[in-house]
Amino acid sequence: MALVITVAQQKGGTGKTTLAANLAAALAADRRVAILDIDPQRSLTRWHQLRADRDKPAAAITCSDVSGWRLATELERLKRDHDAILIDSPPRIDTDARLTIRAADLILVPVQPSLPDVWAAEGTLKLATDERRKVAIVLNRVPATSKLRDSIVADLTGRGLTLLHTGIGNRAGFAHAFAQGLGITEAAPRSTGARELRALLDEVMELTR
Repeated sequence: MALVITVAQQKGGTGKTTLAANLAAALAADRRVAILDIDPQRSLTRWHQLRADRDKPAAAITCSDVSGWRLATELERLKRDHDAILIDSPPRIDTDARLTIRAADLILVPVQPSLPDVWAAEGTLKLATDERRKVAIVLNRVPATSKLRDSIVADLTGRGLTLLHTGIGNRAGFAHAFAQGLGITEAAPRSTGARELRALLDEVMELTR
């Protein structure tokens, strides 16, 4: 049965789509991976098109942007044919978002070290709890010097929330890789960003075992 990871956050600008793309690319190195893009902006789908148009092929990833009444059937189809599915959910709690959270083995909530990001995550965290799904917060786009980081970490852990130990820095390498239809582990495998991404993926896999 496929591992289903839903990346969800109601606030824009948290790096939700970039995180989903990078996890998918890293997993695709040795697994059959699909991405399901139900964010109305369809940025993950456009990333996949860049990947498909490359002169030098990258690891194969299946892409679907089916939503609405066909979503449940599409999820089941993807689960039959793949080892892992990464879902980029819409930036609001609607029927599609609820379904992808209910179907997930793990919900990842990217949060920048800022209070508005934490506040915006509360709806998703509550929905995951109500659905009795496993959920973890990822500190994403963390500046090299962030005085707020420690206080945000203390606030999140003080609420009893699962916060992954690995944070992802605010690194230009992620944007450069995305613009090529790649993940950072493919575009710059020896970079600090790639090491962070691999460490994050190790934590994700440990949580889902």
